[in-house]
Amino acid sequence: MTEISVKVGSLSDESKIMDVIGMSFITDPLLRWMYPDLQQFVIYLPQLTKAYGGRAIDHSSAYYVDGYFGAALLLPPDVHSDDETFAMLLDRSVGDQKNDALATFQQMAEFHPKGPHWFLAVMGVDPIHQGKGIGSALIKRGLIPCDRDHLPAYLEASSPKNVPFYARHGFELLGTVQLSGCPPVFPMLRKPR
Repeated sequence: MTEISVKVGSLSDESKIMDVIGMSFITDPLLRWMYPDLQQFVIYLPQLTKAYGGRAIDHSSAYYVDGYFGAALLLPPDVHSDDETFAMLLDRSVGDQKNDALATFQQMAEFHPKGPHWFLAVMGVDPIHQGKGIGSALIKRGLIPCDRDHLPAYLEASSPKNVPFYARHGFELLGTVQLSGCPPVFPMLRKPR
């Protein structure tokens, strides 16, 4: 098998990174519940992704593979999602599920570690290229600074099929977030190695 080259994303890579993440979440249970209309999903997902994890690009902790077949946005300690923009986008764009969606994200925030940690805000692989080791290559690269700095890594899996994948990389399930008709979300934590 050929080694997968993982690169650090810069501002010039941002649109391609957002595109592949959008493509990878096309069947995501949580996001498609929030945006059952495909056009709304396509319009708002890049903006939501940028608000949730886009600051990784400014901190050299956004990663992608050659060809932009997959990407990951990790926020370093003391760098946070743009919660104000994220909440404004949800308020403006989500329909009947808006209150449940906001409550779900608020409950997810309760699982975030209180001390310094790395946050894998978003990671996705183009569905055509899934199962080829791209996700593993991205996560291994992203975990290097976690272990170097001896800090935990935190994420929220929005699909139950991803929980075993993250568990193989050392993440442990912290619980399940699920409100009314909202699909479950799985907060996970990996201790440093």
